[in-house]
Amino acid sequence: MELWYAIVDLLPFDWAQPGSMYFMKNALLAVLVISPLFGLLSTMVVESRMSFFSDALGHSAFTGIAIGTLLSAAWKTFSGADPMWVAVLFAVGFALLFTYVRRKTSLASDTVIGVFSSTAVALGIFLATFGGGSFTKYNALLIGDILSVEPGKIGLMALILVVVIVLWVRSFNQLMLASVHPALADSRGIRVFWQEAVFSAAIAVVVTVTMTWVGLLVINSLLVLPGAAARNVARNMKQYHLISLLSALAAGIAGLLTSYYIGSSAGASITLYLAIFFAVTFCFRKQRL
Repeated sequence: MELWYAIVDLLPFDWAQPGSMYFMKNALLAVLVISPLFGLLSTMVVESRMSFFSDALGHSAFTGIAIGTLLSAAWKTFSGADPMWVAVLFAVGFALLFTYVRRKTSLASDTVIGVFSSTAVALGIFLATFGGGSFTKYNALLIGDILSVEPGKIGLMALILVVVIVLWVRSFNQLMLASVHPALADSRGIRVFWQEAVFSAAIAVVVTVTMTWVGLLVINSLLVLPGAAARNVARNMKQYHLISLLSALAAGIAGLLTSYYIGSSAGASITLYLAIFFAVTFCFRKQRL
């Protein structure tokens, strides 16, 4: 981190002065790590028509946090443990179960997502208020606080970014074919279920780890808007991915700076910048070949 701090010290901002405001410097590095993640995953989410899936995963992650908190309170063995790891396991299991049910039922994807999402949020609220507990201690999850990010969590997200890039390079074409024409994908020897399962698990991990930074209320937007905006103007797949990634990165940096100088939520600020970018690209959508 010392090298990163030395680089940031060269920036012309008041918070970039040497030896001060490390929380802001950590937040900037976190944005530079998670923005490409959202940009890449957004293209997969949009093309797979799973825009509300990440929202359902957010609900499941909240339920996992509630379970982890209860375990910490009930057993000394779990005392002091980070509930996030329980949330990650629960969200991954939730994603795999969703993928399995979607493949085994004739119901539309949005219906299955609605069933899982409503069940997850109800279970989360039930556990959070179990025994007369107060829900207010979970309010921070709704809005998020990227200024509270720790260097260790940034390292974890950097590792996840590398894994997602590898999966994206190896599996995007197969996943795209599976989402457009599952039968054709099966005939080509593509294991559609496992492609979707790995993709769903990747989204589950990203949503769970970042929800305390950007907030559950807007995290779904960060996984939809970059890809949706890029699709408005991109003329080929290369442009599609590049525009999605760059828009997420630019909005992430602009949103963080805006939140610092005017005191707004970073997650909401980032989302609004992406929404503006979507509106601009929507105006030029007719120029897309």
